[in-house]
Amino acid sequence: MRLTDFWERLEQSFGSAYAHSIAADHSFTELGGRTIDEAIAQGVETATIWRAVVTAYPDRVPSSLR
Repeated sequence: MRLTDFWERLEQSFGSAYAHSIAADHSFTELGGRTIDEAIAQGVETATIWRAVVTAYPDRVPSSLR
């Protein structure tokens, strides 16, 4: 998944402002306790990061974006 696609999905699921807040502030267990921003900076595949988001917020991510 391209990084631009990842951000589009995150913003569609959470809204622009909240998506960026989650990326900076929420530590994901599935990412070893890293935030989205940290995982991206460390080279984690965006598909892996997206799966962590879906796992953490199954009620917020539309089925069409999973």
